[in-house]
Amino acid sequence: MESWTVSLLAMLALPKFGLSGIFVVAFVSATLLPLGSEPALIGLVRLNPQLFWPAILVATAGNTLGGALTWWMGYGAEQAYEHLAHQPHEVRVLVWLKRFGAKACLLSWLPFVGDPLCAVAGWLKLPFWPCVAYMLVGKFARYVTLTAAFLWVFPAALPH
Repeated sequence: MESWTVSLLAMLALPKFGLSGIFVVAFVSATLLPLGSEPALIGLVRLNPQLFWPAILVATAGNTLGGALTWWMGYGAEQAYEHLAHQPHEVRVLVWLKRFGAKACLLSWLPFVGDPLCAVAGWLKLPFWPCVAYMLVGKFARYVTLTAAFLWVFPAALPH
């Protein structure tokens, strides 16, 4: 068991491929902490072009799981608020999100508003798994588009 763990960690190690680093950065950047995972992902793929799809999939998994954690943080915050305030709180944005439901999580890839959107989805108790599915689709599309664009469409925009 120990050799299997060591070989798995060696495969994911930063010096060799960096997939574990991509996962962690993507996970943390999907929480409410201000961090972007795209530069790390693009840098890794630029150094290791053969890792395009594995890196995209790892970043998508990390970012989606981070979004799911943010959903649960919003859910917990709403539970605490209701417990303390004993009254529902309606705002225009909340009404809009209720109308679109889990599909609104497709926009979780947007800068500045995407991560709070996941938290608000949890606050509203939108269905967890459909929200995660929409997060996954949006985040995957963002990573593929941005990484491909910076590597092949606008390579001059990257430092050498």
